Amino acid sequence: MNYLLKTEPTVYSFANLQHDKTTIWDGVTNPAAVKHLREMEPGENLLIYHTGDEKAAVGTATVVSVDASDPKTPLVKIKVGEALAKPVTLAEIKAHKLFADSPLVRQGRLSVVPLNAAQWQWITGE
Repeated sequence: MNYLLKTEPTVYSFANLQHDKTTIWDGVTNPAAVKHLREMEPGENLLIYHTGDEKAAVGTATVVSVDASDPKTPLVKIKVGEALAKPVTLAEIKAHKLFADSPLVRQGRLSVVPLNAAQWQWITGE
C-alpha cells in the first residue's frame, strides 16, 4: 500500500524532513487517519503533501518502522525520499479520474490517505 501524508508546511515541511532525514509522524487524531497509520508496514511508500496555501504533493518518503502498541497514537518512523520533479497540485489531482473516489478528494480533512498503485504512479511518475 502507498499513503499520502498531509502536513502544514509552516509546522513541518518536506524541507524539514530532508534536513532531518527521518522523523516520527505524529499529531494525527482523526480515527480513520490513525487506522491508516496503524496499518502501515516498513518499506511502504509515502507521499508528503503540503496543505495550506500550497495544496500539493511535493516529495516522497518511506516507512521505516511502526509501533502500534498504543492504538490511539501509533508511532510511525519515516525516512525522506526524493522531492517530486514538479509539485502535483490538489486541482490537478481532483481533475484526474483516478481520484474520483479517493478519500483525498472526498474527505478533504483526512491527514493520512491510502493511494493505490495507479494513483501513486500518476503522482510520482514512477
